[in-house]
Amino acid sequence: MGLYEIGDKVPHVPADVYLAPGCQVVGDVSIGSGSSVWFNAVIRGDVNGVTIGAASNIQDLCMVRAAGAPCQIGDEVTIGQGAVLHGCQVADRVLIGSGAVLLDGVEVGEEAIIAAHAMVRVGFKVPPGTLVAGVPAEVKRELSAKERGAIRQAAHSYVERAERYREGLRAAQYRPPPEDEELDAAEG
Repeated sequence: MGLYEIGDKVPHVPADVYLAPGCQVVGDVSIGSGSSVWFNAVIRGDVNGVTIGAASNIQDLCMVRAAGAPCQIGDEVTIGQGAVLHGCQVADRVLIGSGAVLLDGVEVGEEAIIAAHAMVRVGFKVPPGTLVAGVPAEVKRELSAKERGAIRQAAHSYVERAERYREGLRAAQYRPPPEDEELDAAEG
């Protein structure tokens, strides 16, 4: 895990935020209580600030950057593996699918879902409670009450997962694979 300041830009990360090994948090980044940043994710606040709310998770290999404008991510937001967020605003209780790209000036309303691999173009406004998908992304439909509830559930499952990792993740010692005879005996 790398936590870096650059010039007068300093990250602010409470002790209960889980920072997985390999993640990089640089500059003017503020992360809310109970949030998590996973393996090899990068959050760069070297030009403008990045604010992440409480109980949000930035999963493996994500890139969050504030260049021309600050990047703000609300509470209970789940950002799937490999997503890219660049100078955008994300409200509370949003799920962003794996590999999605949100460009400068994008605004995502509360309780929305951005589908995996969607490309949300510059300045696009995602209405609250909708599903957005495609390249370029467009509004597909309103979300059901069940889908809206699942967004919050996803965020809180990562709060619990982060606690398990904080308590149990340890570097493993090399163990050679079992010999073929041991495998055959184990399989019965």
